[in-house]
Amino acid sequence: MTDRHDARALNDAQIAQFIEQGFVRIDNAFPRELAEQGRAIMWRDIPCREHDPSSWTYPVVRLPGYGGPPFREAINTPVLHRAFDQIAGPRRWRPRDNIGTFPVRFPHPDDPGDAGWHVDVSFPGDGCDPNERSDFSAWRVNVNSRGRALLLLFLFSDVGEHDAPTRIRVGSHLPMARYLAPAGEAGRARMNLEQMGADCEIALASGEAGTVYLCHPFLVHAAQKHRGMTPRFMAQPALAPGEPYRLTRDDAAYAPVEIAIRRALGMV
Repeated sequence: MTDRHDARALNDAQIAQFIEQGFVRIDNAFPRELAEQGRAIMWRDIPCREHDPSSWTYPVVRLPGYGGPPFREAINTPVLHRAFDQIAGPRRWRPRDNIGTFPVRFPHPDDPGDAGWHVDVSFPGDGCDPNERSDFSAWRVNVNSRGRALLLLFLFSDVGEHDAPTRIRVGSHLPMARYLAPAGEAGRARMNLEQMGADCEIALASGEAGTVYLCHPFLVHAAQKHRGMTPRFMAQPALAPGEPYRLTRDDAAYAPVEIAIRRALGMV
């Protein structure tokens, strides 16, 4: 558990873990009460009844982006801001006023249809229709992680091993960096990453409501079928950069995200 009164949200071992494994978990990153309030709001928008499992006829329901209380408060706690400084770099990220969309996953026998291994793309390619912001098929990711400082996983419900926790390929951000490097600034799109990091250990993004995972933007991850008893509420917003990541800095003041990429590319 992170000490909220510590000037640092993360200790040296946790930062080293992020560099090596590609993620770090922060327990009690936001109050459980905010998660409860958020779920109450979301249940109003779900075409199912909370206390009637027979109405849970979808494996996943995608809810639109949420801002305002309690979501804005959840993503802007002091402990998270300190952690963002430590992982992305002081003042190298932009605060969010919303937490984005929620894929709410329900216990259901059907495949959810979105459980492939992937990284989240972060900027539009030249061929993208500027009027179609919801089509990410041609969006891209590059070795400098243009447009994305971190991937964040916010647990708004208790998530156990059977409750469709996001699957994480531990350390997969390193081979992913090597895969992206030859593509340069243009980056890659429409990637098949089923084998990327396939030999990595699998970790599950589980925990109690109020838990947040800070993930390297190159971390390969995947959804999965819900085999538990209660719906899973998790947001997965991006943390936007305040300035571009750089793999060469005159002052050598590299953030852990940059250190991981540099190590993957043999630059240190």
